[in-house]
Amino acid sequence: MKNEVLVHNLSQKINLGSAVLRIMLASVLFPHGAQKMLGWFGGYGFEGSMNYFTETVGLPYLIALSVILIEFLGPLLLLFGYFSKVVAALIFMLFIGIFLTHTENGFFMNWFGNQAGEGYEYHLLVLAISLGIMVLGGGKFTLSTLFKKQ
Repeated sequence: MKNEVLVHNLSQKINLGSAVLRIMLASVLFPHGAQKMLGWFGGYGFEGSMNYFTETVGLPYLIALSVILIEFLGPLLLLFGYFSKVVAALIFMLFIGIFLTHTENGFFMNWFGNQAGEGYEYHLLVLAISLGIMVLGGGKFTLSTLFKKQ
């Protein structure tokens, strides 16, 4: 009986922790996606972002489109806890690519504008949080669990 209570308590804590990871990742990543898709928060919007990714960075159209969709729709799906593991995997794969393009700039973010570009510390956090969600799931308060009960 005592072991069952401990397992239940641990399960509840993991569920809550997963929910916190999912909601915080969605909250931090959504503004980046909204910049690219809608032009909010000082972003360039869909057309400007697509032009940057395809013409300046040289990404193929479908890859550029995927980046924008993952960063915009992914956080919305995470926020509501729908397909959390799949979305976390997509974000993880996206941020592996982003991480690799920032390694030459060093670890730290470019707070004072004296580096060649942004470092990769933020990207490491996104990778770790995404991995946690991939392993543990979305936790409590998700649309996925709501639909499973019906």
